[in-house]
Amino acid sequence: MSLKHSYSLLAYIYDPLIQKATAVWRQRSFAYIEQATDKKILINGIGSGLDIPFLQTGCHYTGTDITPAMLKKAQRRADSSPCSITLEQADSMALPFADNSFDVVIMHLFLAVVPEPEKALSEASRVLKPGGRIHIFDKFLKPGEFAPVRRFINLFSRHIASRTDVIFETLLNSRQDLMLVHEEPALANGWFRFILVEKHQEQG
Repeated sequence: MSLKHSYSLLAYIYDPLIQKATAVWRQRSFAYIEQATDKKILINGIGSGLDIPFLQTGCHYTGTDITPAMLKKAQRRADSSPCSITLEQADSMALPFADNSFDVVIMHLFLAVVPEPEKALSEASRVLKPGGRIHIFDKFLKPGEFAPVRRFINLFSRHIASRTDVIFETLLNSRQDLMLVHEEPALANGWFRFILVEKHQEQG
């Protein structure tokens, strides 16, 4: 089963499962956006729109997801928001946007969901302007962490809902254009982390 189809089914139970537990970290992530006025912000993998209540006014937001059922729920939240929000169905591993299009990219509970997180991070960096930041909130293994249970669960969960074997440092090391600027443990004793990475300024 593809993630697109599995999340079409999960759309009906997704919010009650994660909304309360993740709200404080979504809010914290958006609070890190400095001088938010007039910024173009991509919410990559917006899902059912659980980020929407925490958006700051004065920016233009584009939310993408590959699952129509999730986007339908997100649209209802967007319709009642005072913010400017455009939703598009899109594959995070092949985003339909030009290079250097966004000031900020948000990836909440998403980078460890996609089949090829390397491609998703590469695309996020491509559409991000130099000097812009990617806000990441997700579950990651630490380098060298054995975690046999999580690795075993991944054999099944990666086809249904999410990967549990992604090592963020491995992803970051593959991107010479990105640098880590902030990291802190979040949920589940640090299994979930909140991370900020910044795209290097172009050398002129």
